[in-house]
Amino acid sequence: GNAFVARDRAYRDSCGNEGFSALVLGTQDADADHACYVEAGLSAGDMLSFSRAFTDAAGKTDTASFKLAFASGTGATDAFLFACERINAPKVDRGALQVHANGANGIVEVVAVSTEPAEQRRLISIATRSPATGQGSTTAFDLPNATLTLLDPVAFETRFGIPAGAPSELRFAAIVFSVRSADTVARLLAASSVEHDIRGDDIVVRPASGQGAAFVFQEKA
Repeated sequence: GNAFVARDRAYRDSCGNEGFSALVLGTQDADADHACYVEAGLSAGDMLSFSRAFTDAAGKTDTASFKLAFASGTGATDAFLFACERINAPKVDRGALQVHANGANGIVEVVAVSTEPAEQRRLISIATRSPATGQGSTTAFDLPNATLTLLDPVAFETRFGIPAGAPSELRFAAIVFSVRSADTVARLLAASSVEHDIRGDDIVVRPASGQGAAFVFQEKA
C-alpha cells in the first residue's frame, strides 16, 4: 500500500489531526536512501512514486514528479521521516508563493521532541546522513540548509517556555523561520491579535488549531 498515507493515518489516529506527522528531506537518490533504510532496519514501507499537475500564477502548467523513501523507528504511530527525490521539477514561476507578509525567507531549524531521545539519534542520523552533535537532553543534526534539533520535553519547555505536549518517542513540535525584521513580525502578530512570547532572540507563537506546532521567528541578517 501507500506508506505515506498509512503512516500519516496511524499518526493521526494516535495523535489527532494537529501537527506534522513527518519531516521531508531532499535527496538526489531515493533508491539509495531506501536501500540504506532497509539495511539499517529502519524502512517504514515500500517506496512511492507519484506525479501531479502544477499551475503557476500566470496559468503556466507543468508536471511535478517525485520518488519517496520512508524511515521510522519502532513506534508505529510516531512521526517519521522520508527522503524526496525530484524526478521532474516544474519549470514555472514560484516567486509569488515565496513572498510572505511577515518577511519569512526560510526555515532554519526543525525541533523534534522525544521522551527517549537516545533511541531516536540513530534513526535521525541515518535518515539525514548527518552525525549527531551534543548529547543528553539536546542533540543537533546539520542539514544542507537547516538544523534538526532533538530535545527531551524538559529541554523543549525550557527553551521555548511552552509545554512539550503529549508524550511521544518522536514528534515534530516547532519550526524556526528566519525573518528580515523581528520588529515587523511582532507588529504583524499584534495587529492580527496573534498571541506570542519573546524568548531571547526568538518570537514564539504557541501551537493553535490548524497549526499543531510552535512557530518561532528569528531575525537573520
